[in-house]
Amino acid sequence: MKHIYSFYVDAARIALQSIFAHKLRAFLTLIGIIIGVASVVVVGAAISGLNTYVVDKVAKVLGANHFMMARIASSKQLSDEEFERMNRRNKRLQWDDFEWVRDNCSVCSEVGAQVNAQTDLSQEGVEFPSAQVFGVTANMVSIEDKTIAEGRYITNDEVQRSAMVCVLGADIKEKFFPGKNAIGQELKIRGLPMRIVGVEEKRGSFFGDSFDRHLYLPLTTHQQIFSRASGLQIHGKAQTREALYPAIEDARLAMRNKHKLKGNEEDDFGVVNVEDVNNQVDEFTSGIAAVVIPITLITLIVGGIVVMNIMLVSVTERTFEVGLRKAVGATKKQILMQFLIESATLCALGGVLGLLLAAGICWLISALAEMTMTITIGYIFLAVVVSSVIGIIAGIYPAFKAARLDPIVALTQNT
Repeated sequence: MKHIYSFYVDAARIALQSIFAHKLRAFLTLIGIIIGVASVVVVGAAISGLNTYVVDKVAKVLGANHFMMARIASSKQLSDEEFERMNRRNKRLQWDDFEWVRDNCSVCSEVGAQVNAQTDLSQEGVEFPSAQVFGVTANMVSIEDKTIAEGRYITNDEVQRSAMVCVLGADIKEKFFPGKNAIGQELKIRGLPMRIVGVEEKRGSFFGDSFDRHLYLPLTTHQQIFSRASGLQIHGKAQTREALYPAIEDARLAMRNKHKLKGNEEDDFGVVNVEDVNNQVDEFTSGIAAVVIPITLITLIVGGIVVMNIMLVSVTERTFEVGLRKAVGATKKQILMQFLIESATLCALGGVLGLLLAAGICWLISALAEMTMTITIGYIFLAVVVSSVIGIIAGIYPAFKAARLDPIVALTQNT
């Protein structure tokens, strides 16, 4: 055991001595490996960062442990046939549907309702086109985890009596009340004055949709100003992530009972939830990784070919050394292992340098683009292991060639 340990330690020492004896050549040889490892890690970090960014945005937009029921709703892309079938079959959800689910979903921690419309705002010469006006129940603030920067949200009492109050998104507030306190002011919606009771915290955009263009009214007030024909969206929330799917099933069963659906009949409503959206994001980013990562690995393969070429040169340069070692008793296996260890060490060193380069690039991108670049353990392991394996594969032929050298012939070729 001690002999074996000593052999591998000596082999690693000789490999490092050979690498540092030709620093420039080793570095130029490793450029392909360094770039390949850096590419794999940076692409992996970008994909992980994108996944985290989208999931965080979804959580901010929809809230955690949140699901929605509507006349037509699906977490996947509907075909034309599916949409037409749902459009013919599904009923518009009304206030009594909301009350039924609220009263009969025992697993749900909250059940609220919401309806949406779009309108242009205009007041005292200031115009704001295409504002999204939501009619909401008071508990939508907790269901969607909203943050109110100024004032407060809609109250239950205001929903019950159809109060003429509203909560503004950040962009609407800045458009009509720049640099001023908007609380207590009035904003006209379709000619009707609404007293402002709150301003939502700035939320930014998601896939081109700005959440700061939103405006919130009591749901009953919204129904009086806009058409009731579109029906409601019913929103539910579970206390924990583990309770989300049981809550969805409880709400779904309650809605089926309300609509008197038999066991073999399809739902006449749609359901989507945050977890399904997150799963779709995971599938999307996994699909990107499945395509992009193999492409970046091609760089590592090219780097491996360069390493093989340099190892062949190294065998030629060290023919006398190989002959001398075989003359004093080194076996073919030991010579083979010597060059394989050297090749693997060379590529592993390239892998480490590639990781350092990737870390620098990720830090720079995070600082400039304000996007989190997450270097995961999986991609680090993949990059280092793949680079080492490529080093071993690239060193097989040169090592095999060195192991087969005739010691007598090798000793006569002192280069």
